[in-house]
Amino acid sequence: AIATPSAVLSGVARAAKSGVLIKGGRPLEDLGVLTALAFDKTGTLTEGKPKLTKIIPLGDINKDELLKIAVAVENLSDHPLAKAVVRDGKERLDGADIPEAKDLEAVLGKGIKASLGEDKVYIGNLELFESLDDKKPENETEEKVKSLESAGNTTMLIRQNDKYIGIIALMDTPRKEAKKTLERLKEIGIKRMIMLTGDNQKVADAVAKEIGLTDAWGSLLPEEKVEAIKELREKESKVAMVGDGVNDAPAMANSTVGIAMGAAGSDVALETADIALMADKLETLPFAIGLSRKAKGIIKQNLWVSLGIVALLIPATVFSFANIGIAVLIHEGSTLVVVFNALRLLAYKK
Repeated sequence: AIATPSAVLSGVARAAKSGVLIKGGRPLEDLGVLTALAFDKTGTLTEGKPKLTKIIPLGDINKDELLKIAVAVENLSDHPLAKAVVRDGKERLDGADIPEAKDLEAVLGKGIKASLGEDKVYIGNLELFESLDDKKPENETEEKVKSLESAGNTTMLIRQNDKYIGIIALMDTPRKEAKKTLERLKEIGIKRMIMLTGDNQKVADAVAKEIGLTDAWGSLLPEEKVEAIKELREKESKVAMVGDGVNDAPAMANSTVGIAMGAAGSDVALETADIALMADKLETLPFAIGLSRKAKGIIKQNLWVSLGIVALLIPATVFSFANIGIAVLIHEGSTLVVVFNALRLLAYKK
């Protein structure tokens, strides 16, 4: 009765000491049998702090005017990329007056629309303008956008009424520890590591190549991330979803184990997840998986010891090879052996 709980409690306690919150025995055991890990990009594999890298005016507009329009419109949005445009844009404009936009309308996964004075302004990826109307950007403009995306930039095209007036690009740098962590995960036997992101496929490929992922699936809406997890579960059987945002919660709920980045994670993600990396350190993930495997090993040892002793003592007492008093002492002794064996997990090293 105590063989499994003692090991689970020791494992959960040891994980907590290293900033990994595991919500029970099932996630602890499942963590050790994972064959695939799916990661959100922003805030999980990357710093989650995108920076404005390029401002490219098209036509007769200058950089400052283009930036004022972009900041005015993005100021209405709560999206992390919009906040980065506003923050870095205001810094570059150095206190210049920003016009006031209104009537924001978001197009999920593609961009935003808003009114700025008498003008209608559209900011988004190429897909936004493909579905908008028949006024498509020129081939040269598309090539500039694709070139920036190939270099790992998240790129937004800006249109004022019917005229394309510029391109702005942002980049979110990978976490310093991401590459080493993924290498360590490969060493301990994780076969597939997949990034699921709403960013363009070229951006996803660039990040995946830089940090060493096996797969990158880009241009995914939140509901498409759920379908991606379901597809992975069919192929890999055991898959974890690692994320930090509200839109990661449904994917976490459909994975074998949901893992949230604690310090940076949203309340919804933390509530949904089975495991939370409270220190917001990606490098604790291989430790948690190793601890889970060690815990499973100790549980098996404990079961063999406890059941083995019982299997020996019953016939020994029935056929009078040992009296009942000695049998009880041996049985109680085996209980102590099981508990002390489980306590070894408290000394588990990373």
